[in-house]
Parts: sequence; structure tokens; C-alpha cells
Amino acid sequence: MDTARAPESETGETSDAPAPAAPAPAAPAPPAADSLDRKVRSAARWSLINTVVLRLGNFATGIVLARFALGPAAWGVYGIAQTVLLVLLSANELGVGLAIVRWEGDARRFAPTVLTLSTLSSGLLYVALFAAAPTVAGLLGSPDATAVLRVMCLCVVIDGVAQVPGGFLTREFAQGRRMIIDGLNFVLGTSVTLLLAFAGWGAMSFAWGAVVGNLVTLIGCRLAAPGTLRYGWDPEQARALLRFGLPLAGASLLALAVVNVDTMVVGATLGNVSLGFYVLAFNISGWPVRIISEAARRVSFAGFSRLADSPQALAQGFSRALGVVITGTVPLCVLLAGLAEPVIHLIYGSRWTPAAAALPWLMALGLIRIGSELAYDCLVAIGQRRSLFLVQGLWLVALIPVLLVAAHANGIVGVSQGHVLVAGGMVVPVFLIALRRGGIGVGRIARACAWPFLGGAVMAAIILGLERPFGDGRLALLALGTIALGGYTVCVLPSRDFLRGVGRGDRPHRGRHRSSAAVPSTRQDLR
Repeated sequence: MDTARAPESETGETSDAPAPAAPAPAAPAPPAADSLDRKVRSAARWSLINTVVLRLGNFATGIVLARFALGPAAWGVYGIAQTVLLVLLSANELGVGLAIVRWEGDARRFAPTVLTLSTLSSGLLYVALFAAAPTVAGLLGSPDATAVLRVMCLCVVIDGVAQVPGGFLTREFAQGRRMIIDGLNFVLGTSVTLLLAFAGWGAMSFAWGAVVGNLVTLIGCRLAAPGTLRYGWDPEQARALLRFGLPLAGASLLALAVVNVDTMVVGATLGNVSLGFYVLAFNISGWPVRIISEAARRVSFAGFSRLADSPQALAQGFSRALGVVITGTVPLCVLLAGLAEPVIHLIYGSRWTPAAAALPWLMALGLIRIGSELAYDCLVAIGQRRSLFLVQGLWLVALIPVLLVAAHANGIVGVSQGHVLVAGGMVVPVFLIALRRGGIGVGRIARACAWPFLGGAVMAAIILGLERPFGDGRLALLALGTIALGGYTVCVLPSRDFLRGVGRGDRPHRGRHRSSAAVPSTRQDLR
């Protein structure tokens, strides 16, 4: 079972310069624009295919487990363990793993030091978690999660070792090879989870499935990037790596705390059963995030890093990337929000319908998360680390009291509403300010989002207007979804040239008397 990872300064600030003998954490010299564009396109294509296939597989697995093997209480224990794991993974390698992707020069020169730092920090973190597991589980309102935590968080150590070979695959845009590795991770890890779940292991089945899957990923990355698992130590490199990585690790830890603090609040205040319903709703809201955003983020950081020295190119690249992910995400979010109860009842069964009340609010949160995660990668690439600390810190400080009050007032629905209130009312404006200081104006962002948001409003109107006459049968849901998607498609058609990166002047003339010398002869010429 795979886990998602989330990876800052005044305008123009860069990380501290290292000693001369250490590699400098500066953007590598960009290759020819067309070559980089081809690499990014190819990597994004493979990454999207990979993510869609795996998420569909995880979706099907979740249905089987929820319907036939595990109840809400077991999902609640799993939610606690997964939350702790994700928070630990956000900083287990101290942020130094990103240097493999970001730093210039021959990465194999400093990779042994990265591997040593990453393995040591991950191992120490796991030892601390093993000792503190009973206390952590008790504080989160789930004492039964102690053993699950100790097993599942073995993934922290495995991930720390896999950082270097995995980083080389990302640096080289080798998403085709990564797809094979992730496919093996899914097949073997999910097989273990299903076998143990039906054998009565409960939430522990998730833990052992995650460990097996992460071991497969480590072995696969090692084979796909040979010669990268070599330990070594250079003190000057280590100091430079820590100067580069620790601020990123801190920002990443804050980002994961923001995403997962709601699980802790629900578990501690409402108990495992309510947490099980909330975890299911949150996982459903994460489908668009995982399918669209995760695919984009596997190439976005490397791509933004190569555009960091050109503000104009970076602004264009970011606005286009934002337009693509928002265009692909809005219809999924609107469909799941508008049809929450019939969808959950149809897919998971009647005992899970209490989760539907929280889902519309969580879908709005999911859309905000997608935009903020892309902005996060862009700000990391241009060295705006202080801005990221500010955004994530404010988000977390505001979120905790709001969620605590909301949980007591309105249960899991209140928690979902509190999330949207803080994210939309405070975090989005702060992100916009940080992006503007980095050279990406609000106008570009508005242009990227305008047509998808219009299409989303049309979809919502169609669903609200036709849901009652159509009913909630399978054919009715299919027909309603098809009509709503048709309305959305019509609305976003005017943005197709922007999403493809084709300007008006680049489109070929289709007049009868056009000159062959003046018109590109192949699609490749348009790029």
C-alpha cells in the first residue's frame, strides 16, 4: 500500500550557499525548451496512467474490504495508523532526498551522503515511535492501534532507504519504470492485505500490506536505478544538505499535519466508529487529489525546478499546469459532492451512508488541496521556503481550535465544514500572496481556473435540477452524470488552446489558399 508524501523566503531568496566542496542547491542549467517539454509531457503521461490504474485498483480493494471484511471501527484504527505514518514520512529523511531531484551536477557524487542521512534519521524516528506507540495511540483515542502503529511505521525506515533510488527516477523523469514498480507494489501489498483481512486480522492487515508493498518499491527502485544504494559520508556535503533539507522537512511536516490533524481530532473526540465514517468520506474526497494531483506532482517539482531561473517561463508553466489539474478535477469533485449519498450507498452499502453528510464539504477541500499542493511545489522550486512555513504554520494554528469546536458542535460534518472555512477563507489568499511575490500574478491563476469553475457551476445546477426527477437508481445516476459532464465539457472548450499550450498565433490557418511553407506540417512543429 503506497503512501502520499507532501514536500520558502522573501521574493528571490535562495538557500544558503554551501561550502565550495559541496554541491550547490541551485537550479540546474535548463536543457533546450523542446527537449524539456518532451520529457515533462512523457513523464506526465506515464504518471497519469500509473496513478489512474493504481487508484482504480485501490478503489476496488476498498469496496471489497468495506463490504465484506472490515467495519467502521477497523477503518478508524487504520485511519489513526495511516495518519501517524504520513506525518512521520513527511520528515523522515530530513528533506535531503529532494536534493537528488533539485541540485545541479552529478547527483551520484553526493547521493551516498544523502542515503546515510536519510537512513539514520528514519531509523531513529522509528525507534522513537516504537517506544511512544502506546502513548500516541491512547492520546488519539485508539489504544488498540498500538501494535498496528509499530508494524505499519516500519515503512518509515524502508522509505528512508528508498529515497535515493526513487529520487534518481524522478530526476530522470523515468515515470515508465516507476509505473512498473508501483504496479508490483500494489499487486503484492494488496494481496497480503486482502488475505489477512479475510483471515480476521482486522486493521493489522493494512499494516502488513503496507510493509510488503514498500519493500517491493525499495527493491524495484534499486533495480531500476542501479548503483544508487551506496552509503558514504562527506561532512561538508552533509552540512549543505541539512541547510537545504531541514526547512523543506519542516514545511512538509506542517503540510502533512494540516491534512491529517482532522483524523486526530475526530478520533480523540468522537471515537473509532465516527472516525471510520470520516476516514471513508475523506478517502473518497481524495480520489481526485490522488488521481490528478499525485500524477502532476511526480513531474511538477522537477519541471518547476528547471524553469526557476526564468520568471516568465515559470509563470506560464505554473498557470498552465494549474489549469490542467483544475480542469481535470472539478467534474469529479462536483459529481461526488452532488451525488454523495446515492454513490456511497451504491458502492459501499447502507451501513456506510453516515459518511455521505461530510462528503460535499470534503470535496470542496479536495479541490483546494489540489491547487495548494501544486503551489507548494512551485514555491519549493523557487526557494520560497519562508513563505511556505508561514502558510502551513498559519493553516495549522487556525485549524486545530476550529476543528475541535466544530467536532463537538456538529460531529464529522462540522469537522469538514471547519476545514473548508479555514482553507478557503485564510489559506488560499495567503498562497496567492506568496505566489505573487514569486512572480505569478493573480490574473494568471484566475485565467487558469475561470472556465473550469464556470463548468463546475453548470454541473451543480444540472445535478440539483435533475436529481429528484431522475431518482437514485444506477441507470439514473449514469444518465445524470453523463448530462452533467456534457454541460461541463461545453463550458471548458474555450480553454482548450490554453491547456494545450497553443497560442492563437500558433494555430494553423485552414483557408483554402494557405501556403505550405507558412503552415507547420506536423503536430510536433506546433510545440
